[in-house]
Amino acid sequence: MAVMSKPNLIGGEWVSARDMRENRNPSDISDVIGHYSASDGSAVDAAVAAARAAFPAWSVSTPQQRFDILDRAASEILARQDELGELLSREEGKVLAEGKGEAMRAGMVLKYMAGEALRNPGDVLPSLRPGLKVEVTREPVGVVGIVTPWNFPIAIPAWKIGPALAYGNTIVFKPADLVPGSAWALVDILKRAGLPDGVLNLVMGPGRTVGQAIIEHRDVDAISFTGSVPTGRAAIATAAGRGAKVQAEMGGKNPFVVLDDADLQVAVEAVVNGSFYSTGQRCTASSRIVATEGIHDRLVAAVRERVLALKVGDALDPESQIGPVVDERQLEQDLRYIRIGKEEGGKLEAGGELVKRPTEGYFLQPALFSETTNAMRINREEIFGPVASVIRVRDYDEALEVARDTEFGLSSGIATTSLKHAEHFKRHSRSGMVMVNVPTAGVDFHVPFGGTKGSNYGPREQGAYAKEFYTTVKTAYTG
Repeated sequence: MAVMSKPNLIGGEWVSARDMRENRNPSDISDVIGHYSASDGSAVDAAVAAARAAFPAWSVSTPQQRFDILDRAASEILARQDELGELLSREEGKVLAEGKGEAMRAGMVLKYMAGEALRNPGDVLPSLRPGLKVEVTREPVGVVGIVTPWNFPIAIPAWKIGPALAYGNTIVFKPADLVPGSAWALVDILKRAGLPDGVLNLVMGPGRTVGQAIIEHRDVDAISFTGSVPTGRAAIATAAGRGAKVQAEMGGKNPFVVLDDADLQVAVEAVVNGSFYSTGQRCTASSRIVATEGIHDRLVAAVRERVLALKVGDALDPESQIGPVVDERQLEQDLRYIRIGKEEGGKLEAGGELVKRPTEGYFLQPALFSETTNAMRINREEIFGPVASVIRVRDYDEALEVARDTEFGLSSGIATTSLKHAEHFKRHSRSGMVMVNVPTAGVDFHVPFGGTKGSNYGPREQGAYAKEFYTTVKTAYTG
């Protein structure tokens, strides 16, 4: 089969970069999915200029035009969700069911945001001065730079691009260098849905060149970033320092509390799903399991049994429950933290070893630690892999204290049958999202997504709350 070369999209034209990068399958590293443009700062300059030129017309386009384009694109994604899901699983490594589910989610996100193009109301108010009328409206911010991570290669781009277009912004989009295929397919679909030239521009390449050039560019009015904490903090400092609007989501070290009164089966399902599905490569994954004395041993035994039974394999194999780690670098990081956990005194209850499969890939059996404390590095630093630690505590009060003791604040969860403790935890857990008797990972697309503390900067993403970032408020008086 011929390996396809995929160019950038700049000003409505497909433009190849001088250099190309191989996109390889982490389930089978001999499988080259395609060659994708590896660009430099000059491509960013051209894309920003195209977006700036397209903004005046697109910013005053009708809500119906924006609805129609987003709706057409969404319908194509949903019609092709099996094909797109397979591409996603092939390049990122999440199992096929999750890949197809993510493709479907991208389509549903664009369907929802198509409707938001029609739901952008303002206010008309009487002035405090006689004879004056006051109108408060929302207008697009301008040229938006979008930088996305590798772990959700079509859903996260969709939930950033969708509202940006719905509210009349133009875009320069840089997907993660590891997973350009899903992003390219999404952009191709949106282009063919009828977007005018220059409204959406795709520039692929390394973050240190393409991403940095977008963040630094003075003609980019706003930056929406999802990625690691160090990169996110640098992006915030650079973009905010030049006066750009910034939205950044930077990960988590999410706790899942299990109380003595919890339904054990409910707790185990939430822990296994939240900690290990998607190979643990979710910013909302529960990597810290905080268990009270009365249930701790039973929980560890039950989760250990489930971990050992999880089938790790090729993402495209319908029997696989856990796919490969995304690449060699991430695998090395996971293994390093597993070594650190052992050195710190944690007990490796299950997993943590490489898995051999018929193809050469980055296969790792999920790792479960017990006998850990919240001071250990494996409980302080985001690993971003299938590694979870259990922390033993006396009671609910200590569990809440441990859950809150982190620099992050994205998601948190609790398993309990106590309404009192559930309600107290929802109110007092310092995280942007709180889950009761369900995994910390897994959120709906029509409600706000985001965290507190080191996990988040700027307005929330998703749902109607997306307008807080992608629009600016104007107040106009008429006499």
